[in-house]
Amino acid sequence: MKFLDEAKVYIRSGDGGGGAVSFRREKFIEFGGPDGGDGGRGGDVWVEAVNGLNTLIDFRFQQHFKAKTGTHGMGRNRTGANGDDVTLKVPVGTQIFEEDNETLIVDMTVEGQRFRIAKGGNGGFGNTHFKTATNQAPDWANPGLEGEEKTVWLRLKLIADAGLVGLPNAGKSTFLASVTRARPKIANYPFTTLHPNLGVATIDEREFILADIPGLIEGAHEGVGIGDRFLGHVERTRVLLHLVSAQEEEVGKAYKTVRYELDAYGGGLDDKPEIVALSQIDVLDEAELKKKSAELKKACGQTPLLLSAITGKGMTDALRALRDVIVAAQGNQPLPEKREKNRRKRGDDGNLEAGLDDGEGDD
Repeated sequence: MKFLDEAKVYIRSGDGGGGAVSFRREKFIEFGGPDGGDGGRGGDVWVEAVNGLNTLIDFRFQQHFKAKTGTHGMGRNRTGANGDDVTLKVPVGTQIFEEDNETLIVDMTVEGQRFRIAKGGNGGFGNTHFKTATNQAPDWANPGLEGEEKTVWLRLKLIADAGLVGLPNAGKSTFLASVTRARPKIANYPFTTLHPNLGVATIDEREFILADIPGLIEGAHEGVGIGDRFLGHVERTRVLLHLVSAQEEEVGKAYKTVRYELDAYGGGLDDKPEIVALSQIDVLDEAELKKKSAELKKACGQTPLLLSAITGKGMTDALRALRDVIVAAQGNQPLPEKREKNRRKRGDDGNLEAGLDDGEGDD
């Protein structure tokens, strides 16, 4: 299934049915009087967040949605039927914007959430409604009200607990494939990942969702490379895992490049908790590893985690670090102050079980 995270659609609710002008005419009834029924209400246009969808690709093939018009009223005081509603089913995390693509109408963040984005027109009154003591034979009725029509933008922001960010080939897709059942494309050239990927990671019997987005390069906020359009998918995360490849000549500069793009984008990413990790450390010897780790620590202001998807080193530590921030953000337990001390107390060497992808090259 192709990934599409933005779509423009035209919607129109149904017009109300017109009221009827009718008079009761029966044998032996001298004064029959009016008996025109009211028109039916036009159908509404709804949007509903449903489970099982993670793309807006359906709206590439259908961009027009029109609800049914209400049925006109009829004689014998028969009210017309209401028009059928139309429901746009979207993934959880979809935002609905006005035509200017800036004014937010609704944010669909909960499965099963429904919102009416266009109200159907009311049905018109039949002539029975206008009967009075002084006007016992009205010969007019109201037409139905017109429905609403508008163009709206659908913008998907995936809902995940943790997001993976970094330069191209930093090891993000390999990390995702190693700790979840997701199978993103992995290759040894930049921009292997062209759209976000999701996976469910499990650590100490606790699950959380990881989001992997295409790599950022210098100038991404100005549209260089793939740009920053996919950063919206990590806006809702509770924590970012910033991967810096050990193969970079200047790991400090690589970190600052991505950090600058995150800050330039905004959207709350500049204030989001960040865990920094030096990935692909299996390519370095001890001396080089120590040097690059110190350089990265100086650039980011924290001791980076050391990761290798090939050997599994540090992967468990990274998952536990992410879990700690997520749990703390949810208010279930305080954030551990000294993660390294706790790790040594557990005697955990940070290795995962066998079965990790070798991750030869990654985005």
